[in-house]
Amino acid sequence: MGHDKALLPFRGGTLAAFVAREVRQAAGSATLVGDPESYDSLGLPVIPDLYPGEGPLGGILTALAHTAADYNLVTACDLPAISAAFLGLLLDAAETSGANAFIPTHPVSGLPEPLCAVYHRRALPAIEAAFGRGVRKVMAAFEDPGGGLRAVRFETSEVASFQNVNTPEEWACIDL
Repeated sequence: MGHDKALLPFRGGTLAAFVAREVRQAAGSATLVGDPESYDSLGLPVIPDLYPGEGPLGGILTALAHTAADYNLVTACDLPAISAAFLGLLLDAAETSGANAFIPTHPVSGLPEPLCAVYHRRALPAIEAAFGRGVRKVMAAFEDPGGGLRAVRFETSEVASFQNVNTPEEWACIDL
């Protein structure tokens, strides 16, 4: 992309601020994982990534290591169509599931969407163990037969919430 997607200008603020607002409306609070210096201007709590450069699983580990909440809504910062209504539905369903991870499934591709999901903090030791064994893909941590993690896939008809932006061309198609 050539730019930090979190800081892209979006609807009078930044993309990360928009996503954080939707998360806050759904969950009551929002915290970013990343470089505090880079995101200080957003006016949001920022937790330094414990595993910089190690991908989204490292960010999820960081979030779970710092949370006091049982269920934690985790989203990527580049979801311009995410809505508090969808996130609230996801969080409510997760809390009644008893799962370690509650992961929506994209209705078109059928693939899991682990970067718009809910994670229980009790999953932290097993995810840390998988990470320690070199696992870096989020779903691989939950598919590890020795991990004992219970992931529930959430069938949804929601498509827009999973639209992320990875290229300038994708960004050009976004309604700012």
